[in-house]
Order: sequence, then structure tokens, then C-alpha cells
Amino acid sequence: MTSWDLWAIGAVLLMGIPHGGLDGAIARRVGWPRGWVGWLAFNLFYLMLVALVVWVWWQWPLVSLAAFLFISALHFGASDIADTKLLAAKKTDHQWLPLIAHGGLVVVVIPSLQPLKVQPLFTLLVDKAGADMLMQSISFIFLPWLAFFAAYCVYAVIYPVWRKPLLNLIMLLMLAFTLAPLITFALYFCVWHSRNHIMRIWRSLKGYNERRRSLIEAMAYSVMAWIVVGVFLMLFQESFTRALMQVTFIGLAALTLPHMLLVDLADKLKY
Repeated sequence: MTSWDLWAIGAVLLMGIPHGGLDGAIARRVGWPRGWVGWLAFNLFYLMLVALVVWVWWQWPLVSLAAFLFISALHFGASDIADTKLLAAKKTDHQWLPLIAHGGLVVVVIPSLQPLKVQPLFTLLVDKAGADMLMQSISFIFLPWLAFFAAYCVYAVIYPVWRKPLLNLIMLLMLAFTLAPLITFALYFCVWHSRNHIMRIWRSLKGYNERRRSLIEAMAYSVMAWIVVGVFLMLFQESFTRALMQVTFIGLAALTLPHMLLVDLADKLKY
């Protein structure tokens, strides 16, 4: 792992994790009780889900990594097209096509374009046999994804509202082709995904008090997450590289489940 890879992981931890700090605001937005009892119950439920994911990963790492990649594809794809989907709600019918095209960027395209660099990263998260099996499965998906991407390009010609997200995806594909996998992921996760999510949720918050409370919560949750990462890194008996990869991506997997339940299920069902 190069120094650039370490900087990339650092960026994900420092700039990417805080975007989940607004989950408390999303919970209140969909109707979660606003009092102290509701706040404590929300945090307890959130931590229980996080702990469950970590436990499942340690028991079945390969299955957990595969599941994490699948739900990440759904989450990233849905997030990338969220703003455009609202504009195109009454104009287009096949919005699953952009969802698949955007969702495949991190999970399918980056491993397929740079397999020799991604396979060792997967090995750090599972083992060599599991990483080989996962890479082989992803390689089978790449050609179908290319077909969906080609169809998406035609789709964007027919429906101009999709041209801007398509252009963003093409720019990210160029990065995936030229840069190291972790650097591409960090740029996408921090500059595109996290920034867009934060701005979208922030615009939806009503009133000074709610914005102030949500900002304080986001800062507090982020600091606590960074402290937990630091403690785990000190306690790990593995090499620093392996420990950093596992803490980062197992942590992301653990936070993604409750985050998705709020953002991609509860919030979208209500609005």
C-alpha cells in the first residue's frame, strides 16, 4: 500500500464518515420522537445494528464483504441519481437503468479495470481464496454492466435530464481507469457521494434550531467514530496496513446498514 493509498483512506475516515452524522436529523425528519428518550433509543438501536454487522463480519467475512458490496451498489446508485430522479419523476419510466449504471462504479468497474490492485485489498479484508472468488464473480458482471452503461448513454440522449449525471459518471470512469483504486474510491466517496448527501439533507432541514442540533450531532458522532477507529488501530494485533483496511471498511459496512435503512428506506418511503 502506497503513501497515496494511506492518504486516500485517511480522507475517507476524516471527510467521508461525517456524512452519516446527519442520520439523527433524518430519523427526526421521518417521524422519530424528538425528546431525550427518543434520542437515546435511536442511538441505542443504531449502535446495536453497527455491532451486529461487525459480529457477522467476523463470523462470515466473505459473505459479509459480498453483501456489503451489493448494498453499497444500491446505496451509491440511489444517491447519485437522487436529485435527477426528482426532476425526472414524471418524464422517464426506466430509472432503474441509471441506478444500475451508477451503482456499478465502485463495486464492478473499479475492481474490473484494476484487478491486480484490488485483489490484494480484498485479501486484506477476507483471505486470498475468498478474494479470488469475489474478483472472479465481479469479472462476470462487468460485461453486463457495460451493456447497461451503453443503454444509459442512449437513454440520456433521449431524456436530456440525465445528461449531467451521465457526464459525472463518465468523469468518474476516467478516474477509475487512471488512478489507483483507493484514490478513486476516496475521491468519489468524499467529493461526490458524501458532499451531495450532506447538501441534500442540510437543505431539507427546517429552522435554525434543527440545523444547529443536527450540526452538533454530526460533529459529535464524527469525533466518536474517529476515537473508535484510533482505539481499534491501537488494539489490533495485525500489521498496520491490514488493521487500517479492516477498521476502515468493516466500519463502513457497519455504518452503512443503519444509514441505508434511514436514507434509502424510511426517508424515501415517507417522501
